[in-house]
Amino acid sequence: MTAPVSIAGTGLAGVPVALTPLTRKDFTAPNDVRWCPGCGDYPVLAAFQSVMPDLGIRNENLVVVSGIGCSSRFPYYVESYGFHSIHGRAPAIAAGVAMSRPDVSVFVITGDGDALSIGGNHLIHAIRRNINMTILLFNNRIYGLTKGQYSPTSETGKVTKSSPQGSVDNPFNPVSLALGAGGTFVARTVDANRAHLTETLKAAAAHRGTSLVEIYQNCVIFNDGAYDPLKAADGMIKLVHGEPVTFGADNSMGVVRGADGTLTVAPVAEIGQENLLVHNAHAEDPQLAFALSQLTDQNHLTTAPIGIFRDVERPVYDDLARAQIATFDDDAARDQAVSALLKGHDTWEL
Repeated sequence: MTAPVSIAGTGLAGVPVALTPLTRKDFTAPNDVRWCPGCGDYPVLAAFQSVMPDLGIRNENLVVVSGIGCSSRFPYYVESYGFHSIHGRAPAIAAGVAMSRPDVSVFVITGDGDALSIGGNHLIHAIRRNINMTILLFNNRIYGLTKGQYSPTSETGKVTKSSPQGSVDNPFNPVSLALGAGGTFVARTVDANRAHLTETLKAAAAHRGTSLVEIYQNCVIFNDGAYDPLKAADGMIKLVHGEPVTFGADNSMGVVRGADGTLTVAPVAEIGQENLLVHNAHAEDPQLAFALSQLTDQNHLTTAPIGIFRDVERPVYDDLARAQIATFDDDAARDQAVSALLKGHDTWEL
């Protein structure tokens, strides 16, 4: 037997590591990967399979739950336990796994349509409760599986099969939504940036509680090039805890807080290095993280922050629930409590 290893934030404390080191190949299922050539899902899958061995997670201690959509084929391609579940309900099903099996690491794979349309309530309540799971939200701003309708994150004016005159909807900002729901770990990354993607996945998996990672992901068939301006060298605002928020060529642009508390983007030469906003991902108050999340391309055309917006500690729902159950020090006391509930006065007689 090998010595137990504690993996903070994954629910794997006390689970033995493998006798031999695992590799990406150990997490690669034998099934053919059936995504369109060039799909942004491929680099995310590769990064995920590479990250698992680094975290010390074993196949039998990994559960991948998905909903419906192109991204939701993910469980078929990972050598682990998995569940291709119901449209929009992946967070609810994953919550049941996390509640009943504290010895496994639970990942939810979902898309912008699956998570933010039919699954909106399940997503926000999982985040609100801070259940110990990692949610990867693939955002390509389109319905890919159903052939190109506009999604809850499509930009206003988007011309699609279901909006031939242009969408009049106001799109969701998934990061803002997660922060508004009280998310304890909220981040954004990009499919094409392997180093940043891998780093973000590791941090999300290490967090105890609900981690929400929005992944800008390209759909080569129905929304190709949606993020091309952002993927340019000067398009991303990279958030690093404890460092000034700058971007652009030679970090010539910066973010500054105005007198009214709002954030603006301006040349560093004009505002001064000393006036730049310094990112604090561990601030208890989420207001600054929310303000940063609003500096997206939908508001500022060719910029968008990526990185960890917020990473704070808060009691975890499943830990609290298990502790409450443990207050019954014997089976008889628990059975008596359940019986009293079922036979109580709050009943209907027909």
